Amino acid sequence: MAVSLSGSSPTLHSEKIGELNIKTKKRSSEESTEESFQVVEFLLGNEHFAIDLFDVKEVVEYKRITKLPNSPIYIKGIIDLRGEITTIIDLKQQLAITSSSVASEEETRIIVLDDRLTHAKIGIMVDDVLTVSTYYGSQIDETATSGDESSHILGIIKKKIKDKDKETTDLVIWIDVKILLGNIDQIS
Repeated sequence: MAVSLSGSSPTLHSEKIGELNIKTKKRSSEESTEESFQVVEFLLGNEHFAIDLFDVKEVVEYKRITKLPNSPIYIKGIIDLRGEITTIIDLKQQLAITSSSVASEEETRIIVLDDRLTHAKIGIMVDDVLTVSTYYGSQIDETATSGDESSHILGIIKKKIKDKDKETTDLVIWIDVKILLGNIDQIS
């Protein structure tokens, strides 16, 4: 996937990866020196989260999950994904996120993580996958990380949203899935 950062006026590009449409904008040459990154945005309960796009292999719809006996509560079970057994981790359970809205398990999505990251077949169950976005360093607030290098929170993305004639800021919690899953011994 190539993102062009040259040009003088914003141009919308759309690419498709798995079930996700990727929308990126060309930035002006003054802005092109700023570091950019791409994330997959998703919901856990009422909270908005993101993980690095390159940590994601694919997004799949819910599949019947086989429960594993004597496993931690955050391990939802296993699925057969095109002939390969994939362990499913309930990210809401792992992060202790409670939600007033009760969505059925069948409405959830599974983000399958890149094998190079996990060294195993692992997917994380989320309530919904929203989009793939490109952000810049100026849009990140790192104060939520508390300076702890073992923290799974990389920062808070300040996402500008235009609704009719007013602009609001949506906060997206950017997490490091490698540290998060490493803390639960799922990544070596």
